[in-house]
Order: sequence, then structure tokens, then C-alpha cells
Amino acid sequence: MEAKMIHREKGVRTKDGAGVSLVRVLSNRTVTAYDPLLMLDSFDSTDPKDYIAGFPMHPHRGIETITYLRRGEITHEDSLGNKGRITDGGSQWMTAGSGIMHEEMPQPSDRMLGVQVWLNMPQKEKMAPPAYHDLSADKCPVVPVEGGEVAVIGGQYQGVQGFQGHHHPLTFLSIRLEAGGSLTLPLDPKGSQTVFLLEGDARLGDVVVEEKTAVRLAEGDSLTLKTTDGPIEVLFFESYPLEESIAWGGPIVMNTQEELDAAFAELREGSFIKDKPEGEA
Repeated sequence: MEAKMIHREKGVRTKDGAGVSLVRVLSNRTVTAYDPLLMLDSFDSTDPKDYIAGFPMHPHRGIETITYLRRGEITHEDSLGNKGRITDGGSQWMTAGSGIMHEEMPQPSDRMLGVQVWLNMPQKEKMAPPAYHDLSADKCPVVPVEGGEVAVIGGQYQGVQGFQGHHHPLTFLSIRLEAGGSLTLPLDPKGSQTVFLLEGDARLGDVVVEEKTAVRLAEGDSLTLKTTDGPIEVLFFESYPLEESIAWGGPIVMNTQEELDAAFAELREGSFIKDKPEGEA
């Protein structure tokens, strides 16, 4: 049975970080509908002035952040001592866990096209040690399909395995179809599925959905994607709802206000970071 669309969220232009212009699609207004996805920001610009101010050093706790770039370049540095660079087709998967400081600085390029997604962590896992995973394009296997290809960033597709997080399962696929292409995806009826149209309008079942729109699916075991009048790139996310309370303050997402207050108190007191680079006391 073809899945139904139960929620549709069109992105709106805003600014974040040190003045980065982006399209915010999911936010604290949509946490119940898209559980366990908390936030989805989309970047799409040919003007470096929109994004080179970047996201200077800032904290996170209680979430995993996944950044995927179809085009462009972003450098990363964090309080664990990690340094990385995301380029065309690459991703980074960062577990904030008990607390991490990091910065993400987009570099000038012909086009910056991609997303950052926040995946909630279960309450029992929120204070797990932080971690960073650099997923260059060659670590994201690509599966050819009729009229296009599917890049497996997280989870698996047709038995091909991508990266798998350690705290809450997430399948993350980049589906790229040429004009006239179509693809039918199997869905887990017990899962939580979200589709985001990164580039181009697409037909989901019988409904045309605009670019930069997220759709939450339900009540089905399959979804058919079709192009409308040109090539498309559709991002597909499948996970399982956590159905836990959420206390969200800026870059920190906990389950209670008390936990959130404690996190910000630790930031003020200098005790927020629990894990430091090896060899550092």
C-alpha cells in the first residue's frame, strides 16, 4: 500500500550561525510530527557571501548532527581534536552526546548545496561520549537504479550498507533521478519516514511536492517517487519515533527543563565538556 503524506513543511529563509543565509525546514515547531528528526536546514547558494561567515565554535549536547553536501566544501574542528573537510557528495556524522564544542566553516565554492539534520538521542543515551565520523563520498556507497542512483549515507538500501550510528537507527538516502525517472521505495510500516526535496519538484505518489519541502509519511509500506519536468534529488530518512519529552534550548536538546538548565549552568561554569582530546588532562 502506498504511503500517505500526513504532514508537509515548506522551508523558510532565515539566518543562523554568524550570519549564514539558509532555508529552515524542520525546527522546534515540528518535533512531534517528525520525531526523531529535530531540525533540518538546507543550504543552496551560488554567492559565498551567503555562507562564509559560517558557524564559529559553539556547543551541542543530547543530539547527533549529520551534515551532507551535494556540492561545496565545509571544514570542521571540535573539542575532541578532530579536524575534517566535507566536499561534494560527502557527509559528517557527529554525536554531541554529553557535550562537544565544534565549528563548521563553509568555504567559497561555485555552489553550496546540502543539508544539516539533527537526530534526537534517546534519553538514556544523551550523556554518551561524543564522537565524530568523517564520511567522504567514497564511504557513501552508490546503488545504480533505473534512471538514476541512490547514495547510502546511513543505514542500508538493497543490502548495501552505509554508516550506522550507535545510538538511534537512521536510514539516510540521497535519491538522484534524471528527468522521466521513478523509484519505488519499500517502507517499514512501524517506522517514521521523512522525505525532503533538496533539488527539483517531485511527484510523491499522486501529489506534486515543491523543492525545499519536507514530507512526513505514514500508513503504507511503499512510496513511489517520480520526476516532474527535470532531474531531482530527494533525501529519504527512516527511523523510529522516540516519543519522549523534549526540552530544547538553542544548540542543546534534553528531556527536562532541569537537564537543560544544568547544561547551561555547566557552560557558564566551564564544566560542560566531559571528554577531551587524548593526552589532555
